[in-house]
Amino acid sequence: MNNLKELKIWRKAIDLAVKVYEVTANFPTDERYGLTSQTRRAAVSISSNIAEGAGRNSVREFNSFIGIANGSAYELQTQLLIANKLNLITNEVLDPLLLQIEEMQKMTYAFQKMLKTRVES
Repeated sequence: MNNLKELKIWRKAIDLAVKVYEVTANFPTDERYGLTSQTRRAAVSISSNIAEGAGRNSVREFNSFIGIANGSAYELQTQLLIANKLNLITNEVLDPLLLQIEEMQKMTYAFQKMLKTRVES
C-alpha cells in the first residue's frame, strides 16, 4: 500500500485531468456524449488507475495498473489530436496538453521500470 499524496505521478495526473475538464468545457454540446465524455474519461482514468494500483497488495499488481494508466494517456493524446483536427481546440491549447501527456507517459514508463526491478529483486 502506498501513500498517494507522496506520488508525484498521481498528483500530475490529477492536474492533467483538471486541465482536460477545463478545455473540454468549451466543446460543443452535441459532443457531450461523444468526444467530450471519452476525453474526460481517459484523463480521469490515468490518475484513477494509479490510485487503484497504489492500493493493491502487490508491486506486480501496481505495475499492471501503471500500464493501464499509460494506455489511458495514449488514448487521451489521440482524442485531443482528433479534437484539434475537428477545430475544437487550437494548437495553442493542444501543444501544452501534449507536453503534459508526454511527461506523464515518460513518468509511467520510468515508474514501471522501477516497479519491475522491485518485483525481480
